[in-house]
Amino acid sequence: MAHAGEILVATLEELEKRIKPGVSTEALDAAAERFIRSRGGIPTFKGYRGFPGSICSSPNAMVVHGIPGAYSLKDGDILSVDVGVTLDGWVADAARTFGVGEIGAEAKNLLAGTEAALQAGVAECVAGNRMGDLSSAIQTTAEAAGLSVVRSLVGHGIGRNMHEDPQVPNYGKPGKGPLLEEGMVLAVEPMTTAGRAGVRVGADGWAIYSEDSSLAAHFEFTVAITAEGPIVLTPWHLPRAQRASRAAGERAAAAG
Repeated sequence: MAHAGEILVATLEELEKRIKPGVSTEALDAAAERFIRSRGGIPTFKGYRGFPGSICSSPNAMVVHGIPGAYSLKDGDILSVDVGVTLDGWVADAARTFGVGEIGAEAKNLLAGTEAALQAGVAECVAGNRMGDLSSAIQTTAEAAGLSVVRSLVGHGIGRNMHEDPQVPNYGKPGKGPLLEEGMVLAVEPMTTAGRAGVRVGADGWAIYSEDSSLAAHFEFTVAITAEGPIVLTPWHLPRAQRASRAAGERAAAAG
């Protein structure tokens, strides 16, 4: 799964270079599919339950599940990009929300607060904790930034399949819920809005929008729970050199 994660992180890096005003989301989708396949991976989302894209591209008030299309990015937009990569039968899943050009203060706070909520959740991915410890950390951090957690959308277990048990809510109470155990791998993915928490489904049956049309963000890691603590298998937050060094160390440990 870490190897699938390496391809996924490199894909997000490639897309980040292309995310600028005037670029269409379908162009980003095509670039992502080419890149993933060039690395020997399969775009997990393509055809999954009938989804037509290789990525989910969700601008502004769209929370998740945006179908790539003719929409052209504009200066000041934000764009959530969700990517899945399958390699040798194992799946990795991650998402980032990007600013397009110069974004406003509300958008900056939304992105920073949601990413901080993700990191807070990852810190609780420790064997012996409860799901509620993870969920509560996400909720508390997001709400401290003035954001609303979308409660009808959750993270999930992941492995041979994109969606596995258990569900990973982004709100909850410490000490409650399923026990987190060594060997679990979770897709931890806070989804928030700058307004209220309610959402609605778009006319295409896929896209999910904030009900009040407020800006929305989505950040996600695939996280393994190990005896040494949480390991992020899709570390898009790390500089390239640090990712390469860590990957080399993991391969050496696996070989020796």
